[in-house]
Amino acid sequence: MTGITIGRRGALLGAAGAVSSFAIGGKAFSQSNPVVFGALPPLTGAGGPYGPAMLRAIQGVVEQANAAGGIKGRQIRLVFEDDQTNPDAGVRGARKLIDVDRVSALMGTWASSVTTAVAPLCWENRVPLFTVSGADSITLLPHQGHIFRTQPNSRLQIETASNWLIGKGAKRVFHMAAQSPFAQSSQDVMTERFRAGGGAVSGFIVYEREKTAFRSEVDQIMRSRSDTVMLNGYLPDVTILLRELFRAGFDGRRFTFAYAAPPSVFQSLPNEVTNGLTTFQPSPDLDSPAFNRLKAAFGNAEVDPYSAQVHDHASMAILAAAQAGEVTGTAIRDNVRKICQGDGEKVDNVTDGLRLIAAGRAVNFEGASGPCEFDERGDIRGTKFRYDIAEGGRFRMLELA
Repeated sequence: MTGITIGRRGALLGAAGAVSSFAIGGKAFSQSNPVVFGALPPLTGAGGPYGPAMLRAIQGVVEQANAAGGIKGRQIRLVFEDDQTNPDAGVRGARKLIDVDRVSALMGTWASSVTTAVAPLCWENRVPLFTVSGADSITLLPHQGHIFRTQPNSRLQIETASNWLIGKGAKRVFHMAAQSPFAQSSQDVMTERFRAGGGAVSGFIVYEREKTAFRSEVDQIMRSRSDTVMLNGYLPDVTILLRELFRAGFDGRRFTFAYAAPPSVFQSLPNEVTNGLTTFQPSPDLDSPAFNRLKAAFGNAEVDPYSAQVHDHASMAILAAAQAGEVTGTAIRDNVRKICQGDGEKVDNVTDGLRLIAAGRAVNFEGASGPCEFDERGDIRGTKFRYDIAEGGRFRMLELA
């Protein structure tokens, strides 16, 4: 496993390393041939605010499964690498997990650029990839059924966001997009939706994420007479943009993805800069027993949608292997839909699912993120969205729809 320097996430990562290397659920690996699953979350980089919690959610499911006897009596070994929110690091991590650790499934990729780079390695080696990345292009790749995406694709997200903004009276929206696999497709969808809603995208700029200043771009926004700015980037660049928009005196709506402005944004910017910022994100099933158990396991802290989704990644991979009676990547791929969309008995946790499958009964898994039903391309069929507004250094939920 890749060594990780102890720092502000040291306690979590140290515990994670111990789990992956020696024991899970307090049980040492007594069998010589455990089932091996891999995780590739963003423990550092732009996705760093989410990766450690994602890894913790996956580990929790593995612990539960091992406590229940594992898969057909075989314990599960979880190994992980940090993709650093970087495609090159993601490929290196995936190669190690696939070629050295011989994982039967890979889960937890976050950034679309990382998933795009890693996906060919997965389908070429017949390893199912469970991801929370949103770019439309990902499931258009020739993945031969090896990709399962629990995050709504970018078209559905941008359509939903555009319709919400139109409903709130937005007429002229300036689109600032970081260079990414979904920048242009997002622009196309926004243009389509605002034109149909009687508005317009008043400007569109694709920028490099490493920029440290956006003075000329903000000048263009100010000249555009826009009532809304869509900040389609990541935390480091969105933080800079918010500061520069405030200094320029922009008084319109600032709207962004929740992953681009997590609660940690309040540590970098004063309240006067963040007040009024609106965020949106796919929402977990807040009323489900699975979500509430995950929240309790996290000490009743806020559970982000990615942690809820990877909780379900691990559950689906384990239950699919149990349903198949074998742990090859092909067997897992072919059995995912059998355990999460059908007429089986509804289950919301891996323990009950394993018990029912062992008894020869069909299951229909619905997890912390909600129902896990995939279309023919591997895209999740739908979800709810949550909208929050920044007020006084914290987010307040506006709407769940």
